Amino acid sequence: MSPTASNASLQIVAPLRVRLFPNHEWVLLLVLIFECAVFGLVGDNFLTSSNAFEITRLSVEVGLLALALTPVIITGGIDLSVGSMMGLAAVVLGGLWRDAHLPIVMAAFVAVLLGLLGGGLNGLLITRLGLPPLIVTLGTFSLFRGVAEGLTRGIENYSGFSPAFLFLGQGYVGGLIPTQLLVLIVAVLGFGWWLHRTAFGRSLYAIGYSPEGSRYAGIAVSRKLFLVYLVSGLAASVSAIIYVAHLGQAKSDAGTGFELMAITAVVLGGASIFGGRGTVLGTVLGLFAIVVLQNGLRLSRQPAELAGILTGVLLLVTIVLNRFSSMKGTRHQTETFGEEIDVKNSQVAVLSAVILLAALLVAGSNWLLVRSVKQDGSKSASGSTTSTPAHRIQVAMMPKAKGDPYFVSCRQGAEEAAKELGVDLLWDGPTDLDPAKQNEVVEAWITKGVDVIAVSVENQAGISTVLRKAREKGIKVITWDADAEKNARDFLINQATPQGIGYTLTDETARIMGTKGEFAIITASLSAANQNEWIKNIRARLAEKYPDLKLVAVQPSEGDRDRAFSETQTVLKVYPNVKVIMAIAAPAVPGAAEAVKQSGRTDVKVTGLSLPNMNKPYVKDGVVESVVLWNTTDLGYLTVYAANALSKGELKLGDKEINAGRLGKIAVVDDEVRLGAPFIFNKENIDRFNF
Repeated sequence: MSPTASNASLQIVAPLRVRLFPNHEWVLLLVLIFECAVFGLVGDNFLTSSNAFEITRLSVEVGLLALALTPVIITGGIDLSVGSMMGLAAVVLGGLWRDAHLPIVMAAFVAVLLGLLGGGLNGLLITRLGLPPLIVTLGTFSLFRGVAEGLTRGIENYSGFSPAFLFLGQGYVGGLIPTQLLVLIVAVLGFGWWLHRTAFGRSLYAIGYSPEGSRYAGIAVSRKLFLVYLVSGLAASVSAIIYVAHLGQAKSDAGTGFELMAITAVVLGGASIFGGRGTVLGTVLGLFAIVVLQNGLRLSRQPAELAGILTGVLLLVTIVLNRFSSMKGTRHQTETFGEEIDVKNSQVAVLSAVILLAALLVAGSNWLLVRSVKQDGSKSASGSTTSTPAHRIQVAMMPKAKGDPYFVSCRQGAEEAAKELGVDLLWDGPTDLDPAKQNEVVEAWITKGVDVIAVSVENQAGISTVLRKAREKGIKVITWDADAEKNARDFLINQATPQGIGYTLTDETARIMGTKGEFAIITASLSAANQNEWIKNIRARLAEKYPDLKLVAVQPSEGDRDRAFSETQTVLKVYPNVKVIMAIAAPAVPGAAEAVKQSGRTDVKVTGLSLPNMNKPYVKDGVVESVVLWNTTDLGYLTVYAANALSKGELKLGDKEINAGRLGKIAVVDDEVRLGAPFIFNKENIDRFNF
C-alpha cells in the first residue's frame, strides 16, 4: 500500500456536530432560544424585526471588544484595559475635533493610532519583560482611564458632532439596518477567518495549550502575542469611535465596565480562561445571550438590575452544562492542563438541574408578574364606568439616576398621579449618571410602543436623537427636571425657570456672605443641561448685582454624596478663603455639609438644592444655612398628569394652563409646564416638611 493511500485510510473526519460546535456551543444556542421563547411570551414587541435589529445595534461596541479578546483569551492571556482605552480614545477624538479643529476623519485616525499604541504597550510589557497579562493590563486599565480623566479633569464633555459622523452610530441603512451593524458583521467574518482559517490563528491555540511547547515547535510566540494585544487595542479605539457616534458625546467614562461584559461574552461562549480553547461563534452567541437578556428584561418591565443577576446565572448554567457535556464525551480523558476530573456526572447533572430550575423559576415569576399586571389593568378597566377606555395609557418615566433620593421622592408623586388617573406607569433608568444607559432604555420603550416617554435628561445632545426617533414613531415625548433639544420633545415640565433657580441661589448666597467674598459650586455633572443653565444664570446674577462676590470653582460630584464630600474637602484646602459651598445636586448638599462639619470650619456655610429630609440634621446644627428647592413629589405628580393630558390631546401648544389634580391649575408658557417658584427651607420652617 502506498504512503498516500495509507494516510487517506487513516484520515479521521470528526462528526458534523463536533466540527460546528467544538466547544459545545450548542448549549448556549439552546439557552439563547430559551431566552427568546420566554421574552417572546412576556415582552411587548420582542419578536419583531425592529427589535432584532435594535439588539444587534446595542451589541456592536461590546461585540468588537469581545471579538478582540477571543484570541487574547485563547492564548491564555487577558486584557482588562480595553474599556479604559475606549475612554481615552473617545476624549482624544473629541478634543482633537473640537479644540484642535482637526477634521473628524483625521481625529478618528489619530484615535485609532492611539489604540494601537496602547495595545502595543501591553504587548511589549507582556512579551519582552515577561510580565503576567493580568498585572500588566490591570495597570494600563488604571493608566488609560487616569490619562483620560486628566485630559478632561473628569468633567469635560465633547458634543455637537456633525450629522454625517453621528450617522455611523445613530443612522439606519434602508431605514432598518443599523449602520454600525455592518462594522460588526465585517469584524465577525474577519476574526472568524483569522482564527479558524489561517495558520496564524491555529497557532494561537497551540500557544494557549503550551507556550513552551509552541516555542519548541518553531512558533514565534512573542511576536504573535504582541500582535494579538495590538489588535485588542485597535478594536478598543474603533469601539470608542462608534460609541461616540452612537451617544453623540465623548467623555472620559466611555466604556466603563465594557471589559467585563466582553470577557463574560467570550467565556460564556466556551473559551477557556486557561487558554487553548474558544471560537468566534461561541463569542457571538455569548454576546447575544447577554444583550437579549438585557433587552428582554426591559421589554418585560423587569428591573434593569436583574440583568446582572441573571447574566451571572446564565454564565454558571452554561459553564456547568458545557462541563457536563464535555465529561460525557471525554469520560476517561484528562483536562487540558493535565489534572484528572474527579467530579461524577451525576453530581454535575444534579447541579445543572438545580441551576436550570432556578432560571425557570425566575422566568416563570417574570411571566406571572406581567400577566398579573395585565389582568389587574383589565379588571380595573371593566370595573369602571363604560366611558373608561379599555386601553390604559402607558407613561414611561426615566430619572437621571434611580437611586438618587431626589428622584426617589419624584417617583412617589408620579405613582400617586398614575393611581389617580389609571395610568400604567413604567419607571426605569440607569442606577447612576449614565447617558448611554438612558439611550438604551428609551430605545427599549420605543420598541415596546409606549404612549408617552418622560425623561430627566442627563446629556442633552446625547439623548435628543433617540427622542426624535420616538416622536417619529408617534410616541409623545416630554422632558422633566432637565431638558433635551426643543425639537426632540413636545413639552418640558419645568420645576422652575433656570433664571428663577439661579437668581434665588445667588441671592441666598449673597445674604449669607454679606454680598462679598469667595464661594464655590459643587454640581452633579457638567454635562447636565439643567445645572449648566443654573450656573449660567448664577454668573449672570453675579455680574448684574453682586460684583464683590467671586465664584472660584465649579466641581462635579457625579450625583454621589461621597464624591461631593471629597470635592468639598479639596475646595476648602485649595481655596481657604471660601465662605460658602453652594451644592446644586440633592446628594451634594449633605456631602458638602459633612465635609465642612468635619473640617471644623465654622466660618463656612453650605446652601444649595436638595431635599429637606436629607439635610435636617445639618440645618439644625447650623452647617447648612438653607436649602432651595421645589416640592419634588409635586414635580413627579405634575409630570404624569401632563403626560396623560398630552396623550389624550388635552395639552397642546397654545394652551395657557393645565388641570393637574390636587395641584389645581398649572401655568403653561409656550412649550413649558411650570410648577412654580423655588422655596427656601431653613431652620425655622424645615420641620414642617417631610420629603
